[in-house]
Amino acid sequence: MRLQLKFNLILAACFVAGLGLAVYPFYLSSRQQAIDQLESQIDVLRAQALSVRKYTQDEVQPLLVDKSQLQFLPQTVPAYSAHTVFRNFSKQFPQFSYKEASLNPTNPSNLAQDWEEDIIKKLKNDTQIVRDVRIRNAANGAFYTVSYPLRLGSEACMVCHSEPAKAPESLVALYGNKNGFGYHLNDLIAAQIISVPMSNANGKIWQSFWLFIGISSVIFLILLVLLDVLLHRMVIKPLTQMASTAQKVSMGDSNVPEYEYRGKDEVASLSMSFNRMRRSLDSAMKMLSQ
Repeated sequence: MRLQLKFNLILAACFVAGLGLAVYPFYLSSRQQAIDQLESQIDVLRAQALSVRKYTQDEVQPLLVDKSQLQFLPQTVPAYSAHTVFRNFSKQFPQFSYKEASLNPTNPSNLAQDWEEDIIKKLKNDTQIVRDVRIRNAANGAFYTVSYPLRLGSEACMVCHSEPAKAPESLVALYGNKNGFGYHLNDLIAAQIISVPMSNANGKIWQSFWLFIGISSVIFLILLVLLDVLLHRMVIKPLTQMASTAQKVSMGDSNVPEYEYRGKDEVASLSMSFNRMRRSLDSAMKMLSQ
């Protein structure tokens, strides 16, 4: 096997080994960046929902409180407003989802599904959890889901959620007296669940991954070509010429000119040593021929 081929195979093996060691950390870094982007999207969606809830509670409820005595208006409920705004938002971005899921909701549309029940029970059993993060696999793909506890934090909320007798008659007439009651102050009433698809994140992860592989491979090939050129010029060519000279001298051709390689490296030192050996050999042959 030629020296240059051995050199290329060693470099290729080093490249593959180095790439193998770098791929996993790079994948983890790319995945974390994608997760951070999903977190940012969720933060924006939650900030929007909280803003709508606060606006409804501070601005809308006081204006419609009198009318709610005659006919209960869902528009005065922060959860209803948040869901309505997000429903309009999801017309343009249907892959995102927002829900204030509850095990005992006033509005049946907020009733928790099976996987949402697990989240609610977890948040209810551990009051120290401020958010639950998980990757949820569904029929339409994987979703990065973050859930936050929603608790009854004010006495004003207890009017509609403590006992049916204390709730507005219009609310009981609309939703009945079976659901949404029996809560106490600071009880977990719902889980604010926001989901964003992992598909875009996974696409960016693999896009970055293959871009990394491609750029690394191109850089390696460029360096390999440059190293091959330098190796041929500084090592292979001088050694080939010295080998050719040595072969001719060994066949008895004493008229072959000496090969001089200028420089101060190992090849130049080998060239000088070879030339001294040849001159010594020529002197010895002349002495033997006398």
